[in-house]
Amino acid sequence: MTEVVIVGSGVIGASIAWHLASRGCRDVRVVDWAPTAGEGSTSKATGGFRAQFATDVNVRLSLLSRAKLLRFKEETGVDPEYRPCGYLFLARDADQLRSLRAAQRMQRAAGLGEAREVTPAEIHEINPAVALDGIAGGTFCPSDGFIRPMKILEGYVTAAQRLGVRFEYGVAVGDFKSIAAKHTVNATGAWAGELSRIPVTPLKRQVAATVATSVLLLLLMPHETPSSFDMTFDSSWIDSVVKRAHVRVPILRDVPIDRAACWAGLYEMSPDKHVLLGKHEGVWVANGSSGHGNMHAPAIGELMAQMILGETTTIDVTALRPSRFAEGKANPCDGLL
Repeated sequence: MTEVVIVGSGVIGASIAWHLASRGCRDVRVVDWAPTAGEGSTSKATGGFRAQFATDVNVRLSLLSRAKLLRFKEETGVDPEYRPCGYLFLARDADQLRSLRAAQRMQRAAGLGEAREVTPAEIHEINPAVALDGIAGGTFCPSDGFIRPMKILEGYVTAAQRLGVRFEYGVAVGDFKSIAAKHTVNATGAWAGELSRIPVTPLKRQVAATVATSVLLLLLMPHETPSSFDMTFDSSWIDSVVKRAHVRVPILRDVPIDRAACWAGLYEMSPDKHVLLGKHEGVWVANGSSGHGNMHAPAIGELMAQMILGETTTIDVTALRPSRFAEGKANPCDGLL
């Protein structure tokens, strides 16, 4: 019997596999229905990374991930291309600014000390392209930035394989009961609810790409319409996001959209928009990151490996237990999602 079987070879599944193997648990199999790793949501991610969240546990997940990204190349041999370019949040009115301030107080308490409030004048210094009409202020964190999800996946897969982890592709799993393993892990992302009775559902997110330019590359706008597993890009969405972008960043009026480069992917949504991390009905689950899976994958991999091996977790994950919904103890939805 295999020690651990992980279903799902995206960045979270690969992270769990490497963290297990690096702790000496090397009888690990990772299986996936796709022909290669990362063909689900990982390859569709935009690669944003931030610690500016409005709940303590999400901030701590980001800080743990960031610490691991800084030593990622040393541990795996692959550069995750973490680039701390900064994240700027804008407030249109006093109420929004108060919400950002409240979030920042919580961020500092969780250990994020470098995020700061910025005035409209400071916003102009950070990004002169932003139109300041109707802007009351904002917050900025210079250590937020960008990562390359597929590089992180590559690093975890190759490093895990060096330690003896087996990755098997084109393997369909319909029932965890059919898997002969001491521990089984559901790391199937947006498809997790199809294999386990957990409240994780897919939500389509779309990305509009501009032509190559130094001004901007990607435009995103959230829309909360539940979707199927269809990842076909809907071009009718472009006009609305472009219109809003032109108002806030007027220079983009001269930058056309590259429609052939636009794409869509799936978020794995949980009811409170926080990851489910723990054991549920005999299966370990690491799903429901709600758009934060790639940035939190290094942390989630470490924490899940620790849980499987009976170790004390690096951070308190009580708030992420899968049973919280049945207990009526869901987390407050993060206002900076």
